[in-house]
Amino acid sequence: MVQVRQVANVLDLLEFFAEHGKPASLAEISQHFDWPRSSTFNLLSTLTTRGYLFEPEMRGRFYPTPRWLSISQTIASAEPVPEALVRLATDLNQRTGETVCIGSASGNYLIFLEVIQSRAIVRYAAEVGQRIPIHATASGHAVLSQWPARQRSALLRKVTFERYGSGTPMSVQAVEDQIQAGLYRGWFRSASNYSVDLGGVSLPIILSERIFSITVAGPLNRMESRMVEVAKIMHEAVGQHLGPRFLSEKIKGLTVPPLDRL
Repeated sequence: MVQVRQVANVLDLLEFFAEHGKPASLAEISQHFDWPRSSTFNLLSTLTTRGYLFEPEMRGRFYPTPRWLSISQTIASAEPVPEALVRLATDLNQRTGETVCIGSASGNYLIFLEVIQSRAIVRYAAEVGQRIPIHATASGHAVLSQWPARQRSALLRKVTFERYGSGTPMSVQAVEDQIQAGLYRGWFRSASNYSVDLGGVSLPIILSERIFSITVAGPLNRMESRMVEVAKIMHEAVGQHLGPRFLSEKIKGLTVPPLDRL
């Protein structure tokens, strides 16, 4: 995918401040990124003039202003992740002890809109804004399962298949097979599909006419033996938060077996 260098530099700078958590000088930034001092000066000057950076110590050291937060909150409030879905994710995190991600389609990718991290030392360290190939993961399959067949087929024809892990589907038919298996099973699974040694259980959720996935994920050596248990917990939690008939009435084609048979 083509990147616009100036935009990438701004995003890299934001991530730099987020990682370091303290003001930095022009020289430190220039050296860290190996950017020319003149280009670094122009970038910092522009962002400062526009109110996105300031010098809290008045010693030529820069740091982001709250303007970023204000704009982000305004954008998020226009189309936020539904509160009911965030509450469900938080509950699943507490019940399973694993990382829980809320995702949505973005072109050929699934993007994480909300991530609630596991408190375990060894965990799936996903991040908000992280993109993963939509065709290769349980999260993506959950979303794709609710697309019309023609729309799903059109997307899959554009996919360049490459091997990410031992569970990666390597053809359009293999993706379709995994999607249909997930619908029949009542939940979607991945085991080293994209991230090696990562396991996940996912369900599609449709709220306000938007298709989301909610996924519980963790190290495969911890998840593999308890995927059925996690799926049962997810079905129970969805019923409690969104209604006992939500999955059977709102999610097309998904088997919703009695919980004692999951």
